[in-house]
Amino acid sequence: MKFADDFLIEIDNKVGKGERISKSEALRLFETNDLTGLGRVAGRANSMKNGDRVFFNINRHVNPSNLCTNHCQFCAFYRKSADEPGAYEQTVPGILEKLKGDVAAGATEVHIVGGLHPTWRFEEYVEIVREIHRHYPALHIKAFTCVEIDHFAGISGKSLTEVFEILKDAGLGSMPGGGAEVFSPRVRKKLCAKKISGERWLEVARAAHHSGLKSNATLLYGHIETVEERIDHLSKLRQLQDETGGFQAFIPLSWHKEGTELERVLNIPGATGLEDLKMIAVSRIFLDNFDHIKAYWVMLGKKLAQTALWFGADDLDGTVADERVTFMAGGKTDRFATIDEIIHLIRSAGKVPVERNTLYEPLKIC
Repeated sequence: MKFADDFLIEIDNKVGKGERISKSEALRLFETNDLTGLGRVAGRANSMKNGDRVFFNINRHVNPSNLCTNHCQFCAFYRKSADEPGAYEQTVPGILEKLKGDVAAGATEVHIVGGLHPTWRFEEYVEIVREIHRHYPALHIKAFTCVEIDHFAGISGKSLTEVFEILKDAGLGSMPGGGAEVFSPRVRKKLCAKKISGERWLEVARAAHHSGLKSNATLLYGHIETVEERIDHLSKLRQLQDETGGFQAFIPLSWHKEGTELERVLNIPGATGLEDLKMIAVSRIFLDNFDHIKAYWVMLGKKLAQTALWFGADDLDGTVADERVTFMAGGKTDRFATIDEIIHLIRSAGKVPVERNTLYEPLKIC
């Protein structure tokens, strides 16, 4: 295999031998101008794990409320009070009604994340999970970020272990990966000072894995973070995965600026398509102990997400009905993807579409 950047030969050899790359090598990968070569190396790393398979599922997003006490500067989703324009709260009956059609259409997962509501009690969150599980027992409930779990422990006075046991008894099946943002204390101090620290996020994820729950992990990039801070973030995830093996997928999240406080304070353009592809590729090569790298089409757009399948990604997420967090930040991509559309994106990329459940068990080769 020929490369325009000779450094990629070294990395390709390491990938082929199953050897781990260092943080300094990851930095050089971000600096390479050989984008197609980087994609080939990442593609090889992915192929060694997943062959030509690309996964997707049929899922519905539920964001119960956007009232939140964290007030992160990179977020356009949150509202401080119920009387602010755009603020909302969903009821349990309303959530159940929304899910009815999705379940009838074959949905296998409901993905639940939201704000840290200033007045809701822990029991109210538990009720959401319990009632969904009671009405739709076949639906896998992937719910609550590490930030939300920490909030639940705080408002209930319970330990993380107790919180997880209560939620599992109610029907919680796994956790998403949001709220990680960038672990860098510098970034968090500037952009999300009220949010839990990166170390606390990792502590909650560790507790989730020890409780028997699988989870995902994310990185929000394209704002004020440095490449070195991205790599440090990936390194901490890799270390925890070595310890617990509880992460299923890593999802790089390309920041959307519209409507955020950060956009008003700083004129930051956000990541380019080239940066998005590099982020996917370097993640795939560096996170050698993660089975799956997700190209989240909601943030990337469907065409770029499809291209990412040649840069190490093996998952397009799913149909993602009613996702609100990205679109309240001015997301310009479609609000929904049909099954046929996802299958077409995968097939036309020369890959094999595989419908999966939340735990990456194949349901159907399409």
